[in-house]
Amino acid sequence: MSTLLLKNIRCLATMDDDRREMAGAWILIRDRLIVGVGPAETTPVDGASRVVDLSRHVVLPGLVNCHHHMFQSLTRVLAQDCELFDWLAALYPIWSRLRGEHVFTAAKLALAELILSGCTTASDHHYLFPNDVQLEDEIRAAGETGIRFHAARGCMSLGESAGGLPPDSLVESEPDILRDTQRLIETWHDPAPQSMLRIAVAPCSPFSVTQDLMREAAALARHFGVRLHTHLAENEKDVAYSLASFGVGPGQYAADAGWLGDDVWHAHCVKLSADEIYQFGRSGTGVCHCPSSNMRLASGIAPIRQMLDCRVKVGLGVDGSASNDSGHLLGEARQALLLQRAQGDPAALSAREALELATRGGAAILGRDDIGQIAAGKSADIVAFRLDGLEMAGGLHDPLAALIFCQPPSVDLSIINGEIVVEDGNLLTVDLPLLIEKHNKISLQLIRGET
Repeated sequence: MSTLLLKNIRCLATMDDDRREMAGAWILIRDRLIVGVGPAETTPVDGASRVVDLSRHVVLPGLVNCHHHMFQSLTRVLAQDCELFDWLAALYPIWSRLRGEHVFTAAKLALAELILSGCTTASDHHYLFPNDVQLEDEIRAAGETGIRFHAARGCMSLGESAGGLPPDSLVESEPDILRDTQRLIETWHDPAPQSMLRIAVAPCSPFSVTQDLMREAAALARHFGVRLHTHLAENEKDVAYSLASFGVGPGQYAADAGWLGDDVWHAHCVKLSADEIYQFGRSGTGVCHCPSSNMRLASGIAPIRQMLDCRVKVGLGVDGSASNDSGHLLGEARQALLLQRAQGDPAALSAREALELATRGGAAILGRDDIGQIAAGKSADIVAFRLDGLEMAGGLHDPLAALIFCQPPSVDLSIINGEIVVEDGNLLTVDLPLLIEKHNKISLQLIRGET
């Protein structure tokens, strides 16, 4: 039985129930689990298969990314000056050419980018299935990178001819959607503690599926005990569509469709009203905040402070790599802090609150109590960032806050499920130069229509 001892940790933020922070601390890992955490004076002196000195590092639980569209890493920097609906309309024709190998390569690159930013658990919302694309393309990529993965089976069923936004060529029939979603749950979903792969049910949005499908998808998810995910209230056009099509705002639409509850999380929620926020908090419904994407598409500023004050579960997501154009989850925590403060309150969100969104917050909305904190019995998902680099200089009096206030660094050490995945800043599970070369080649072919 292998054991790994992390010792002399310069600054450890456990994010445990007591929010303990320690200097000179240690963590003992046995196989996939954390078996001990403590202060310097109680450091184990023998018995570890391997010992790693982290006297130049700040250590925290692995970050949790709760919303992404990984295929979009192939189409970055397009539709540069568009809001959400126009941006989608510009990109749908390109995405209609996607094939399984595109999705696999894009997901592998996006996951590598996330891991190097400190992410150890990621959820991806994949809603396009043209040609030979299957959700297994992403599942294979996750398995090869070594990340903990929540694969959300998205879908679109409401094409332009029926009043939806996507072109008819990109929608699926609702029976096919439900049939394939059930297949994926029965084949791949692992509900056990320390699970590396779970499936979520995730119709794309109110403007791309019918309300009947939303209801049937919720019933399917609850029958199998899996979680529900979708986009909601992303911008003013989204709200206007809901009012015009259903006669209610997005929050009430979600309630009417059965999409409130502690097994549901929604992406964005930029335009939720005060009453809707209260309803989310009371029902235990989660929200994934995607600050960079919301800024890029001029969607607005999600009322995260109000959500937290109403006890809404909030996590973070980088969102699609073509609406953010980056996949740095620690960077999203920084943007979350700055964006809340940009509204006039310099104390609207603290650095520690931002990091909590990226760890415990994300774990909560994914329904996991085995990740998001460093404590005995939890999964061994741990990341360490160097403190002796250019980015942190001058901020070492508060290393944890420096992670948020200073330029976000790349991770130096990442342990996922007890395995070292990044060491000395190098990702061990992926040949990055080869992957980047392949990704760039197929990206240009896809955008130019050569495939």
